[in-house]
Amino acid sequence: MIRLTYRIETPGNVEAMAEKIASDQSTGTFVAVPGETRELKAHVAARVVAVRPLPPAGSPSFPDEGGGAKVFNRGEADIDFPLDAVGTDLSALMTIAIGGVYSIKGMTGIRIVGMKLPPEFADVHPGPQFGIPGTRALTGVAGRPIIGTIVKPALGLRPQETADLVGDLLASGVDFIKDDEKLMSPAYSPLKDRVAAIMPKILEHEQKTGKRVMYAFGISHADPDEMMRNHDLVLKAGGNCAVVNINSIGMGGMSYLRKRSGLVLHAHRNGWDILTRHPGLGMEFSVWQQFWRLLGVDQFQINGIKVKYWEPDESFVKSFEAVSKPLFSDADRPLPVVGSGQWGGQAPETYVRTGRTVDLLYLCGGGIVSHPGGPGAGVRAVRQAWDAAVAGIDLATYAKDHAELAESLEKFAAGRGA
Repeated sequence: MIRLTYRIETPGNVEAMAEKIASDQSTGTFVAVPGETRELKAHVAARVVAVRPLPPAGSPSFPDEGGGAKVFNRGEADIDFPLDAVGTDLSALMTIAIGGVYSIKGMTGIRIVGMKLPPEFADVHPGPQFGIPGTRALTGVAGRPIIGTIVKPALGLRPQETADLVGDLLASGVDFIKDDEKLMSPAYSPLKDRVAAIMPKILEHEQKTGKRVMYAFGISHADPDEMMRNHDLVLKAGGNCAVVNINSIGMGGMSYLRKRSGLVLHAHRNGWDILTRHPGLGMEFSVWQQFWRLLGVDQFQINGIKVKYWEPDESFVKSFEAVSKPLFSDADRPLPVVGSGQWGGQAPETYVRTGRTVDLLYLCGGGIVSHPGGPGAGVRAVRQAWDAAVAGIDLATYAKDHAELAESLEKFAAGRGA
């Protein structure tokens, strides 16, 4: 069985609406069809197994669907879908169990808040190729967070200018660098030229120091064949990671890429916010992320503590927990990527609220490159902040003997690191 949990809001009866979802999304039709039998329908029919009441709402989540009602009843319903009726195809799962519920009449709000899949899904979908252990092996980082930064496209840097910045970042001791998700192959910085300018610096740095810095190039494209050509370009040049805008390329594009990929796939969840930002509509990240993990992302961006965007800290913590929890085994866990306005100042709370783990990629933009002492000091400041967090030492106290952290606190404590 496939179990979906729906948070229902309606001026009517929640239990009746749950039964309507189960019927409409499996065997229900507005009129009987030839060949229909009770036995046949029972074999593929979805079934409501539990309904838990929630406090009512005073206004409808869909503002035009209230019908003059003053009270909107709420509840969570667990509905089981037979595997025979859905199969293990993720597009079928999205269509049958999730997509159609948003068009059902009678609800003023509907949100998918839970999904539990049977082990048959693990048998047919590849999951991460590299994940946490593969990323750590390729970066050579163990026992601490992987420290990363971003090349921002708003700067308008051309390939050689980008390579010059990368050279400075390599010298800083950073572990990971990525293209911003908006940087794919614009006219001012074609991917092939960017790869040709950057990869020699990555390889030369490795030859000199023995440290291989992971660089994630933006390879997303609506045409899967063109995306694979981008992938091959990076792989042939000696690269080992790619940024993939998963909502933009879709499940089919992701599946196509993963089955042929030799790169670590860094997932940017651009567009996810529109699916979840209204608390009474859309779906929880804990549901949505399962699709992409099954399809094979290796690293998953999930924002962070005190981000520069809308997402509250509690939402980030839930996202971290969802990504970190095995679906079927430890091997299907991607590396959580903590980003958005991060600098060393959020390290202590991040460490505590993510379960005191260092299995994460800590991604800082301006929090590294805008440090008063330059990128090298920025990287050292972030590492010092994490050392203090793990040791349980207050940052201000630790900064007394660590100049880079002290400068970072002075510059960023009242603002954000971008």
